[in-house]
Amino acid sequence: MIAAVSEPGIDAELVARYRRDPELFTDVHDRYYRDIYRYVAGRLDTQIAEAITRSRGRLQARMRGRAPRRIGWLKPGFGLATVAAAAAAVAVLATGVTTPADTPATGWEILLMAAVSAEHAPQDSGTYWHVTRKWPWPDIPLMESWTTRGGRRWSKDEPGDPPGAVVPDSTSFMLRGAKVSVEDLERLPADPEALKTRLAELPGRDEDMSLSEQRGDPTLPLITLISELPTPPEVRSAAFRALAATPGVRDAGAVEDGRKLLIPDPDREGEITLVVDPETARVARTDVLMGDNGSVGWAEGLISLTTGWTDELPQVDGGRS
Repeated sequence: MIAAVSEPGIDAELVARYRRDPELFTDVHDRYYRDIYRYVAGRLDTQIAEAITRSRGRLQARMRGRAPRRIGWLKPGFGLATVAAAAAAVAVLATGVTTPADTPATGWEILLMAAVSAEHAPQDSGTYWHVTRKWPWPDIPLMESWTTRGGRRWSKDEPGDPPGAVVPDSTSFMLRGAKVSVEDLERLPADPEALKTRLAELPGRDEDMSLSEQRGDPTLPLITLISELPTPPEVRSAAFRALAATPGVRDAGAVEDGRKLLIPDPDREGEITLVVDPETARVARTDVLMGDNGSVGWAEGLISLTTGWTDELPQVDGGRS
């Protein structure tokens, strides 16, 4: 049985123990893989960082004395710099030295950390995709929606709903002006560039798209994928990586529920604000939401979001069909 990692203070003890029991390497790796990724991606290349963080099996084999004939980390053209970064990454595992919490981070770095978290997240299960939206004004109630994998939807306190009632709702998941299903989202590419290409090919109607979406800008569809839609983990990861490549992304520092990121707004002067928790790869708050008809809603403050699968649907009161 693999021993569990519990408190940060036991790292030195773990180093000694995993030399005797290589299975413990898995626990140390899993604790620090985000720090490894952040270190290497920030200094060299995200592809190299991914190769290193995914190389737990090869490292564990070396601890057992059964190293494969050749290690596939290195690629032509990276040379000693890559070796140095890889060595530093392994040193993080061996010593438990992590990046201090107050170390300044870049916006793309935070998004890449979220991408790693998304990729490692388990696939949620449930009957209904439940979304809550809390606008920053006290006179607007909490808005909720529940959508099945087959597309049936109910909402509460959304525009046009009877106050406080859970009612059937005929609207659909929308992405770049096109109606999409859970199956459509699951078929999206898990590669950032391929994902952007596929988004540009979605058969959306101009009247259901923002001006930037009509121009083919991927920013708003990518934000939609990571914020409100039931996007599978590998596609969410690709969306975070694609956003990380957006010029001008900035980190505005730590806030209560994550990191405040500023992304250039493709439709107006200024920036879009996203509060992203890089540990859970969830958007906790934002000042822009895409409407079901392709409209874009901006708020002077931040809209709080929660999303997830659930098996619970409140009593339906009737209403829209």
